[in-house]
Amino acid sequence: MKEYISLIVLSVILLSCKTEMDQAMKSADKDFILKVANDKFAKKKWTDALALYDRLPNLVAGTDDAPNVVFNSAYANYYDKNYRLAANQFKNFVISFPQDPRKEEAAYLAALCYYEGSLQYNLDQSNTESAITELQNFLNEFPDSERAKNINQLVDELTYKLEFKAFENAKQYYKMGEYKAAIVAFENVLEDFPATKLRPKIYDYVMKSKYELAVNSVYDLKKERLNAAASYAKRVANELPNSEYSKTADDLSVKLEAEKVKFAQLETEVEKRKAEYEEKVKNADTKETEKKELAQETHQIKMQKSAEIARRDSAKINAPEPQATFRFKR
Repeated sequence: MKEYISLIVLSVILLSCKTEMDQAMKSADKDFILKVANDKFAKKKWTDALALYDRLPNLVAGTDDAPNVVFNSAYANYYDKNYRLAANQFKNFVISFPQDPRKEEAAYLAALCYYEGSLQYNLDQSNTESAITELQNFLNEFPDSERAKNINQLVDELTYKLEFKAFENAKQYYKMGEYKAAIVAFENVLEDFPATKLRPKIYDYVMKSKYELAVNSVYDLKKERLNAAASYAKRVANELPNSEYSKTADDLSVKLEAEKVKFAQLETEVEKRKAEYEEKVKNADTKETEKKELAQETHQIKMQKSAEIARRDSAKINAPEPQATFRFKR
């Protein structure tokens, strides 16, 4: 019997609540809508509260109730995890009611909404970048606030997310064997985030990338790349002593020195063959030159002989006929 009575009471309460909500949604009475909205807010019924607060802006504009409607609506969206919308509402509150004592709280919550809306590192990071900006803006405007104490920690956390995303993107180039692109990408991470905690790992990947690029390089670039890789390995060993990375650096240094020796031998052989080839070309050119000179001399002799014959023939043609001779009788 008691259970039956309790069920009836509960049904009456639910019916009355539903009736009150329906009445508020259909009502044009500002005070009644606001009362029901605040009641839903107090009971953490965020969806109902937001539905009612959305009806109030025009009704409470210019009244003392306007700040509370904007503030509570922003909080309801925050608790309902509508972070982007909540952030905009908190920022709107700061701009619209600059004299309100809750201004600092609203500014902090606006930044916190962007922080809460930051996605996993492998997804879009526009919210993360906005959150860092908003948190730093709050720190600049309220440097002495109690809420500012954890701002740097939140900024560091968000910045690390951006660092890690850039790091993972660079690592993909390494995994694909695109070592030149990997080096550029890792160096960009160091440039964009000079205080990154990932520096040792980045050094390690750059060192390995330079090694792979050097040992698999074409002949004309190999010497330069071997020297660059060896120099970088030495740098890693010096900057990260007694670490797993310095051990890797030492191992790669040994391999690079051996590779340098092999390349020096190859270089000697290449220079030798190059010299031999150039000598052959030179000899061939000399013979060709001599052949051309001989042909030219032969041609000149032939021309000279032809000219001489022509002159003799011309002399015969032009010579006068002998004159008639008279014989005298004896």
